[in-house]
Amino acid sequence: MPQQRRAQVTRRAIVVAAAEEFDRVGFDATPLSAILRRSGVTKGAFYFHFPSKDAVAAALVRFQAQVWSKIWQRWTSRGLDPLSTAVELVDEVVRILEHDVVVRAGARLAMRDQDTVTRWEQLLAGLLRSSAENGLLRPEVDPVAATRVLYATLVGVRVLSASRAIGVAQQTGEIWRLVLGGIATADWLRDNPSVPAAAPRPS
Repeated sequence: MPQQRRAQVTRRAIVVAAAEEFDRVGFDATPLSAILRRSGVTKGAFYFHFPSKDAVAAALVRFQAQVWSKIWQRWTSRGLDPLSTAVELVDEVVRILEHDVVVRAGARLAMRDQDTVTRWEQLLAGLLRSSAENGLLRPEVDPVAATRVLYATLVGVRVLSASRAIGVAQQTGEIWRLVLGGIATADWLRDNPSVPAAAPRPS
């Protein structure tokens, strides 16, 4: 058992070190030596756990996928309306990306795959379509167009976050304030006073 525990600690040290380096300079610019130096692990110990740097990246991608799957299942099973689900889901995702370097690095690696990008946009689109079908969006709002605008804005915040003093969570709140004020019905805004939305316009 102690040996198994040490192996788990070593593997975790490699994963965290790789995530920190990938997050700092990117996957391509990260040499194996940087991961070894940051983790304090020997090359032999590294290769005992992972055959290559690519294998560590694959582990990070799998881990972040597991995290998002659990979050999706948790929020979609709470019985909230689809628009509230979208808001709460996105907000939790943003908080995790801001504070968890392992998930953040894995997500950035995953986003290099266009299928992953499309899947996230489709999930958000499904929630906004359901919102429209349930009368939570203003009649003139196209949920597909709203998804494109919202998703592009959220991705843009992630890309620009490193060069801004304002945190991603705060910027996401500003996005919701503007977007929800433009797409949500006055009734939904009134019934969800805790959501960071603009003051509802007259019906």
